[in-house]
Amino acid sequence: MIARLGLLAGAAVAGYEGLVRGALTIDLGIGRRRRPLGPIVITIAAPRESVFDVIAAPYLGKTPRSLGAKLRVLERGTDMVLAAHYTQVGRRITTTVETVRFRRPDLVAFRLLRGPVPSVVESYELRASSTGTELRYTGELGTDLWRLGRWWGDRVAAPWERAVRNSLEGIRAEAERRAGR
Repeated sequence: MIARLGLLAGAAVAGYEGLVRGALTIDLGIGRRRRPLGPIVITIAAPRESVFDVIAAPYLGKTPRSLGAKLRVLERGTDMVLAAHYTQVGRRITTTVETVRFRRPDLVAFRLLRGPVPSVVESYELRASSTGTELRYTGELGTDLWRLGRWWGDRVAAPWERAVRNSLEGIRAEAERRAGR
């Protein structure tokens, strides 16, 4: 009996670790709850086309070595890629696999295929403004199993949005650096 409980506890821990790391996606489609991500709006002192190029370059062109620990393009097309993203969350690295679509010069759209939740859709909308570019991030995160899913979605959403904010700050810094040339 104790051995069985130990096996059950070990399986639960392994399942949780797999879920957190993005290696195990549970997509039951039962009791699906959706919650918004964002909006996060930042202003970038650079032209919209330059901001778009900063976002698209590591996906559509050669991925720089400096991003190697965060991004791996698995399949590359002219306006869409399949990419693995690696994000440090606490002491773990979470892996997500997403499609990323590009509509020059105003939209980059992401759709989760594998990760810690069954469903995420996100977008970066770029609008020209009097000071450069307004970048607006919005998304939606979906989880299954009613209240349990809502609880899990709340655990995932906070670090997810933190990772997006960090990414947007990097985009802003690089676009403004390029615009200052």
